[in-house]
Amino acid sequence: MATNRVVPQTIDEYISAFSPEVRAILQEVRQVVRSAAPGAQEAISYGIPAFKIDGRAFVYYAAWKRHASLYPMTGAIRRAYADELKGYKTSKGTIQFSLSEPIPAGLVRRLVKARAAEVRAATKVRAARQ
Repeated sequence: MATNRVVPQTIDEYISAFSPEVRAILQEVRQVVRSAAPGAQEAISYGIPAFKIDGRAFVYYAAWKRHASLYPMTGAIRRAYADELKGYKTSKGTIQFSLSEPIPAGLVRRLVKARAAEVRAATKVRAARQ
């Protein structure tokens, strides 16, 4: 099935497509990720905002009709933060935050730091095998 959806080329372009309220939420998530993963590079991947470490996307975020999503969050991360994630919808690799409530910046920061640590550890393991 063909789609007329234009894929954004930048995160600013992605964010600008939303209402002012949702733009504010997306900018907040963006700032939290930036502060939690200094040096990570911004990109658009799969048509949504992503951050990369060493050229590898490690976290994505997106806005939908009623929620903002943060992914991929592995089972290990979801288990480690299970108590803090109570009340948020989660699935195999996604955590959803309602657009009608403030984004839990501290929780997002901790999740992003944990995800970055996972990716860096996996990169070290791959490098050691070579």
